[in-house]
Amino acid sequence: MKPFAWMTVLAAAAALATPPADAASLRPCRLKGVEHEALCGTLSRPLDPALPNGTRITLRYAVLPALARHKRPDPVFFFAGGPGQSAVELAGPLSKRFARFSNRRDLVFVDQRGTGESAPLKCPDDAERQPPRPLAELLDEALMIERLAACRAVLQKLPHGDLTKYTTTIAMADIDAVRQALGVERINAIGGSYGTRAVLEYQRQFPQRLRRAVIDGVAPPDMVLPAAFSQDNQAALDAVFAACEQDDACRRSHPALRERWQQLLASLPREIRVQHPVTGAFETVRLGRGMLLGAVRGPLYAPPLAAGLPAAIDAAAAGRFEPLLGLSSALGGSEGLATGMHFSVVCAEDLPTVAPGATPTDTATAGRDFGDHFAALYRRVCADWPRGTPPADFYRIPLAPAPTLVLSGGADPVTPPRHGERIAQALGAKARHVIVAQAGHGVLQLACVRDAVVRFVDAADEAAALKVETDCAAKLPRPPAFVPVAPVAPAGKESR
Repeated sequence: MKPFAWMTVLAAAAALATPPADAASLRPCRLKGVEHEALCGTLSRPLDPALPNGTRITLRYAVLPALARHKRPDPVFFFAGGPGQSAVELAGPLSKRFARFSNRRDLVFVDQRGTGESAPLKCPDDAERQPPRPLAELLDEALMIERLAACRAVLQKLPHGDLTKYTTTIAMADIDAVRQALGVERINAIGGSYGTRAVLEYQRQFPQRLRRAVIDGVAPPDMVLPAAFSQDNQAALDAVFAACEQDDACRRSHPALRERWQQLLASLPREIRVQHPVTGAFETVRLGRGMLLGAVRGPLYAPPLAAGLPAAIDAAAAGRFEPLLGLSSALGGSEGLATGMHFSVVCAEDLPTVAPGATPTDTATAGRDFGDHFAALYRRVCADWPRGTPPADFYRIPLAPAPTLVLSGGADPVTPPRHGERIAQALGAKARHVIVAQAGHGVLQLACVRDAVVRFVDAADEAAALKVETDCAAKLPRPPAFVPVAPVAPAGKESR
């Protein structure tokens, strides 16, 4: 697909002087977690861009107007992660974190197709506030595969159920249609995790429409997510072990942590009796290797939670699994995530890059402990999932058309600096890669980094933007390992 360009200067002038055909029709609305009134709009888009007169979907978007009377003309667009998150539903926390932008710039949140209220592809398990399920159900991977197959069948019966039409390439054309409807010439794009892939694809298709870009935790289009899980999860877990060995208190409390971990892995599968971390009810479940790896993987996303892993792993090796299950549920589940959109993206964009006859981990160094487990789960789901076809150029990273800030957390278990460094080099002279050594997944959670991002976006010209100081979190320490004051009560003893 060729980059977007006006055919002539005269055509560009006419386009800027004339309201877009799909001019935004905004109405006052209230968004969860947003203190002041917002403006909400919808935009009709073809489900299949090749059939403009065929089935259409409705995109939902929201604008938080700038507070100043004389605002700046280039708003900030937020690109959600997942894939499968709703950007509009993130408006509350993001508007608070980036309140400084609100003084002079509109903040724009677009539910990417398949998420939120934009032709959502949600499975029954995605519902918020559903009653806690028994651990036996939550940990049963075969049952999960069955539920996803049933969900796929239901989604395909929807009016917008052609699951091949939810690729990032098609979705970014939607985003630019919203830009046009708002009458905006250029945007500042901020994306995290999968949102970085969306931003990279937006700038590939519409380079003239980007003023600044910030990508936090880079998940590039050629990443092959299931393959990367193994190598990157392993590196993050090994870093936890190494940090414990270098900390006197942790080393004294867990002198053989690596060995205990290997013993725990070798003991699986086995039946365990454990308390549900939400309901408190005691259950007997059969714990497999994949279930244990999943429980460890969640806390690795946030260093303060990962600090509890040495004690939790040691307890699990002694038969007490409550600390580990508690940590794994601390970040919350996937409520609000559109699972159908998630697999429509990953199955179309990540799995096809694997050579025929190979497994995803053949294309990367598999983690010693994590192996091929998560990749195998994706292969099983994607085997029957309808797949869109991204253009060949989707996997190409052109030179950055505008200053781009690339952020990576050194302790990130899913999008560590190795991905950000490669993409920053591909983006060229207008990209800067900032690594916060002890940050996890999402460097923008750090207040001082957000302040640097505001200065980066607000800089008067490109040269000034690229000179903004961004090393404020360079000396951020790793949270010390949690050492319990008293031993955890033995498993299996129910309180009376």
